[in-house]
Amino acid sequence: MAGNNDLGSLLSGLLGDKAGGSAGEVLTSLLAAFTQGQGGSAGSNPLGGLLETLAKSGLGGQAQSWVGTGANEQVTPDQVKEALPDATLQKVAAESGVSPDQAAHDIAKALPTAVDKLTPQGEVPTRSLDELAREQNL
Repeated sequence: MAGNNDLGSLLSGLLGDKAGGSAGEVLTSLLAAFTQGQGGSAGSNPLGGLLETLAKSGLGGQAQSWVGTGANEQVTPDQVKEALPDATLQKVAAESGVSPDQAAHDIAKALPTAVDKLTPQGEVPTRSLDELAREQNL
């Protein structure tokens, strides 16, 4: 992904102080991992792949609540650990400089807000997240 800095800026701008510490970095690494895994098939927007993975792991209701316009359902770090491939969580943790447990905690804490803000119209954008970041001048 050409613009991890753009993506990081986008997530930091969306999450503000809610990201607290490493959460923004963890989400940036998580979304970058899904971009690389997709091979760019979704216009370099990894959000769809991440949400699909969560849905296949039993978190579809929660993920859909983040995309939809209603209240956001929460997830626990344990649910995150079960939903994500272990190799992905390990990679995200290593790239972010945190433990896998901390990465799962950060994802559980920040992902609902990030997805909600990335999908303000109630649907996953078709543009890349880097393009969204540039549009918002982040």
